[in-house]
Amino acid sequence: MKRSEINQIIGNAESFMASKQFILPPWAYWGVEEWKNNRAAAAEVIDNMLGWDITDFGSDDFYRRGLFLFTLRNGKYRVDKKPYAEKIMIVEECQETPMHYHWSKMEDIICRGGGNLVIELYNSTPDNWLGTTPVIVKVDGIVRKVEPGGKVILTPGESICLEQGVYHRFYGEKSRGTVLVGEVSAVNDDANDNCFLEPVGRFPIVDEDEPPLHLLVSDYPNFL
Repeated sequence: MKRSEINQIIGNAESFMASKQFILPPWAYWGVEEWKNNRAAAAEVIDNMLGWDITDFGSDDFYRRGLFLFTLRNGKYRVDKKPYAEKIMIVEECQETPMHYHWSKMEDIICRGGGNLVIELYNSTPDNWLGTTPVIVKVDGIVRKVEPGGKVILTPGESICLEQGVYHRFYGEKSRGTVLVGEVSAVNDDANDNCFLEPVGRFPIVDEDEPPLHLLVSDYPNFL
């Protein structure tokens, strides 16, 4: 992805979150020098990969297959005491996050505002394929049985709890607008806990055609 495209996505995200009165922590807006000056104090932010996260999953078409995320808090296995994570995400209409599940992470996905979020579900099999049995999930604590490949549509204020091993892909419902999505979960480990149905690229290779507006979590090793 070009840095100019990433900067534009971040700028659009800032405007959208502001319209929903979702406010990020002050360090979200630090420049590179501020990060360097605060490297020791901000070790948890850097080491646990908190902050801006843009991915096109290797598609080269962010608005067809991609996701904007900002990780607000996260622990680290066998390193610190924090057993939970929280993210805010922005999902465009028909913008797909591809089918995947987590071995360790249990998560609640929350439609915070804007449009509706469509989630397609399957159980996973021992060989990491799509199961053929119904999926049992809870939507805001209410049990729901979903046929394999079935959809749950979350309207603003609704949430779904996804246990380990449940395949899911999601996208914004057509003609309903951009969706502000929250995630509350166990510790998030993108390096070791994502099982995608098909090979994807999780973090983009960046073409530095202009300076970064804000550092991505994947930028920390290179800039700091």
